[in-house]
Amino acid sequence: MPTLIEPLIASRWFGYLARTALTFMFWASGLAKLIDFKAGVAEMAFFGLEPAPLVTLAVIVTQLGGSALVIANRWTWLGAGALAVFTALTIPIAHTFWTMQEPMKTLEFYVVMEHITVIGALMVAAWKSAPAREPAGTRAGLAGISA
Repeated sequence: MPTLIEPLIASRWFGYLARTALTFMFWASGLAKLIDFKAGVAEMAFFGLEPAPLVTLAVIVTQLGGSALVIANRWTWLGAGALAVFTALTIPIAHTFWTMQEPMKTLEFYVVMEHITVIGALMVAAWKSAPAREPAGTRAGLAGISA
């Protein structure tokens, strides 16, 4: 890795920036629903999610709470997991490309592919936030064994 890049990505502020950017679509959506709760309720009702006000509250809590956990790098696995499950659930609810006609079918298919990519990025965030563990085979008693 270039010596100019390593200190940048190792810095604390870069981690916060990266986690904030990763969760942007969630916290921006959660804030929009919080600011205009009526529009959030209408969105949930449009997709047949009832009772729409309670579903909207659950979505806001998931989006803002999950984002906060990831950004703060505290219980990142929980925040990233909640956001990943939420994202996966939006596919059969809001992005049913398999039921659509062209050109919307292809456009929604690409949205689904992007959602899968975001899920992967959240998985990486959870993975990288986990405490370092010893590699298999290097635990006490096995360290001296060689092939």
